[in-house]
Amino acid sequence: MEKLPIAAQVYSVREEAAADFDGTMAGLSRMGYEGVELAGLYGKSPREIRACLDKYGMQAVSAHIPLDEFLKDLDGTLKAYSEIGCRFLAVPWLDSEKWYGGSGYEGLLDSISEIAERCRQAGIQLLYHNHTFEFEKTPEGGFQLDAFYEDPRTVQLAAELDLCWVKVGGADPVEYLNKYSGRCPVVHVKDFVREDEVTLVAVGDGELEVEAVIRQAAKSHAGWLVVEQDDHKYGNPMENMKKSIDCIRSIMEK
Repeated sequence: MEKLPIAAQVYSVREEAAADFDGTMAGLSRMGYEGVELAGLYGKSPREIRACLDKYGMQAVSAHIPLDEFLKDLDGTLKAYSEIGCRFLAVPWLDSEKWYGGSGYEGLLDSISEIAERCRQAGIQLLYHNHTFEFEKTPEGGFQLDAFYEDPRTVQLAAELDLCWVKVGGADPVEYLNKYSGRCPVVHVKDFVREDEVTLVAVGDGELEVEAVIRQAAKSHAGWLVVEQDDHKYGNPMENMKKSIDCIRSIMEK
């Protein structure tokens, strides 16, 4: 199987990173993570973040940037993350007012168009990271996520498919990776079990068909797999990140 590089979403180990960013990056590097996706800067400057990652031979693949941060200071945001070396920036969440059917949706599409173009000029690609609400249906019966990506104003926007939320939302992760082939350079590999609610677990411990999605991600021209586990009901964050990358690497080595 084609081997894709694996990055860690730092939000998965946010408390560890806040307490000891350098030590946390060192630990992730020892596990075999080749890059990270940032979710904040943990009180450090862009230069300090870049120097730390360089020290451990890791890439700053991408970062999650709230929409308001883009809108408040687009120039400053692009400058900071360009200095860090991010090739991708992702909008991680949209509130209901700005999403499909909301009063701010048309304005959002205009904003996305402008932000994506400015990112392109800076050598960065803008992504959108889904949850489950994007899989509500349109009046025509399709998924709202598809209507979002089919709008002409999002033509420069790429997908960061979160495969856990794709599946929980009622779609097939393999089919969605195929559908967005060439438009999903960064893929979130996130596993889960259904208890009283959706509980996130280390990759390989839940419902996600890990081998199938990794195989399709490669076929669909993804550049990076990102392990994200927002919460750790079972085990601790660093242990789960190790378990997840070991699972993925064992599959890719078959």
